[in-house]
Amino acid sequence: MGRRARNKQGPPASLDGPEKKFAKNKKKGNEIKRKREQYEEKSVEVKKQKITKQKVVKKQKDESSDEAEEESEFLADVISRENDAADDLWDNVEAATDDDDDEDALDDEFDMDDLESESGNIFPKSNADFLGSESEQEEEEEGSDLEEDDEEDLDSDIAEFEGLDERKSRKIEARKAREAADAEAELMDAAMQTNIQGDGEADTFALPEGDEEEITADVAGVSQRIQEIVNVLNNFKTLRDPNTSRQQYIDRLIKDIAHYYGYNRFLAEMLFNLFSPSEAIEFFEANEVPRPVTIRTNTLKTRRRDLAQALINRGVNLDPIGKWSKVGLQVFNSQVPIGATPEYLAGQYMLQAASSFLPVMALAPQENERILDMASAPGGKTTYIAALQKNTGMVFANDANKDRLKSLIANIHRMGVKNAVVCNYDGREFPKVLGGFDRVLLDAPCSGTGVISKDPGVKLNKTEKDFVEIPHLQKQLILSAIDSVDAKSTTGGYIVYSTCSVMVEENEGVVNYALSKRPNVKLVSTGLDFGREGFSSYRGKNFHPTLNKTRRFYPHVHNMDGFFVAKFKKMSNKIAEVKEEADSKTSGKKNKTAVKEEEEIRFNDEEDAKYIEASKARLQKKKGKGRK
Repeated sequence: MGRRARNKQGPPASLDGPEKKFAKNKKKGNEIKRKREQYEEKSVEVKKQKITKQKVVKKQKDESSDEAEEESEFLADVISRENDAADDLWDNVEAATDDDDDEDALDDEFDMDDLESESGNIFPKSNADFLGSESEQEEEEEGSDLEEDDEEDLDSDIAEFEGLDERKSRKIEARKAREAADAEAELMDAAMQTNIQGDGEADTFALPEGDEEEITADVAGVSQRIQEIVNVLNNFKTLRDPNTSRQQYIDRLIKDIAHYYGYNRFLAEMLFNLFSPSEAIEFFEANEVPRPVTIRTNTLKTRRRDLAQALINRGVNLDPIGKWSKVGLQVFNSQVPIGATPEYLAGQYMLQAASSFLPVMALAPQENERILDMASAPGGKTTYIAALQKNTGMVFANDANKDRLKSLIANIHRMGVKNAVVCNYDGREFPKVLGGFDRVLLDAPCSGTGVISKDPGVKLNKTEKDFVEIPHLQKQLILSAIDSVDAKSTTGGYIVYSTCSVMVEENEGVVNYALSKRPNVKLVSTGLDFGREGFSSYRGKNFHPTLNKTRRFYPHVHNMDGFFVAKFKKMSNKIAEVKEEADSKTSGKKNKTAVKEEEEIRFNDEEDAKYIEASKARLQKKKGKGRK
């Protein structure tokens, strides 16, 4: 019989022998199942050997060895073992013979389908080609088959060993990821260092040349040039142009600042000289942003907790202003006008800048003291003093501008202050008008360079003349304030000088002048636990060494208006004065020095009692007429 005739499909089986057919299928299925179990046992052994080999390799090799080489050796060993196992399995399979009848072949075909549907694949897939030849694509398939074998759970033993493999692989992957990240970071760092060195060697910044209008025409270009010049000044030795001096860079930077931020050249230069180049830019930027809205709780009428809750109920978002204040609140946003709430109209709080709290906190008024607020309008500091005194003692609220007294009086009434006396005198007339105070607060009129965010007009309307006239007035006022204090006060004898300016001429210069003219006073600590120390020297000019007890506040550092606070303690009522007597007719006469004792100007309690009684009598008389 020929080959084709022998392989030709025979007639269908008869229906008489189903029992024989099923018995034969059962026999073949048992044989296949046995061979599959043998393969599974060999697979388990291969995996155990794989784990054992990993442990041996891990002990023998250091962690710093090449992981790629280790994995390649391991995979080659696994592939070879599984190939051997597969070859053995194929060797044990009985070869098909021509003696099998067509019925058996047909039965085997249907039996395979049934067994596959019941127990899955009968024969495992070989990782090698049947004829022994392997290609690159087949090797990739072998690797994927190994990974799939690791992930499958054939039984509990295999799952246990696969868990160990998974943990190992995760550790390897994590270590590789860390090494890759470290290598990348190192490369980035090296690249940055190379760029920095290259920039330092080659990319120096040269100042522009040409017409000033053309140079400053592009606003974006001006902003970029400001940053570049600041970088050059911060690393001048490396980034400078050899043909350009530092002063030339600074002059160009000041011109750009004046143009970009809208200052006149004189004021921009004065403000720039207060800081380092980079900090000066921060200061100018901070002046373009408004300061936070803050309110002060009036403790004469409410507590901060109760006020905060009442305002929150009205839709106001607020928080305490900081640990340094027990009465301040910062308002972030409000659904109602913060200056027209029922609580405001009832005098429970005062709209007041955070920096205005500082001089009163430094003054630290005590109960039953007589205090002078020499420049009090619009009344924020006066009402704060009265609240700290709990409406005891007496507060003299003075202001030289009569028009500003209206707001002062209105706030005093609204806040419930009962111990205030409002007066309208030039501060320089004290103590001739009245003296002998326990404490004096002088919040002197100033240029307003600390509140530019509130009053941008300062950028242009302040000239060199202003910084001569204003300090002159401040020096006169501070001497009057010192002379108005009674050094013999049992609880006081303090003077606080403050300005809303950051200029040295208005702050340290005035304080240093007062110390030289009034040797009977000294600077003491302000009691404020934050803020920068005042200058002891500035641009070659040295001040009194105790000026480091004064405090400076900046918008870009403390997020409040620029402010200056100094506190004096008067030690004696006696002062030494030097008088110069010049005779127009005889210019050859020498100056004469005279020491005189200042006339003590204090409150006379006996005389005051008469006026108090007379005032009470008039008040009673008015009440009697009102009743009639």
